[in-house]
Amino acid sequence: MTFITNVLFYGPVFQEGRVHCQKTQPPWEFLLSASRTSLQSYELSRLSHAANLRKEIGALLDQWLEENACAMLARWLMEQRERPSQVLEPVSTGEPAVKSGHAVSDNFFADGAVSAPANRGQS
Repeated sequence: MTFITNVLFYGPVFQEGRVHCQKTQPPWEFLLSASRTSLQSYELSRLSHAANLRKEIGALLDQWLEENACAMLARWLMEQRERPSQVLEPVSTGEPAVKSGHAVSDNFFADGAVSAPANRGQS
């Protein structure tokens, strides 16, 4: 029974951030001679293992995204500190600080041309 237990429940080994996976060669001798109940148990154990791997992958992706976001924030802060600081004039007259005729909201579409919305109604 030890062989069957090892076959059914053997999983990957995690060491220092590396995932070492055993190649999943099906145990042909066992599978060919197994009863229907044993094959059902084997199938369920493989499906369970696959579901667990999927959960681990999801958790790893979430962690990877979080780490990359933190790294990008640090990069952005470094780049902001390297930029020459702009001298801001104090606004004491109550007039808007923008004298070029542009508002801050104009920057929202600054990178691309704004196209008119497509008419998707009936003609």
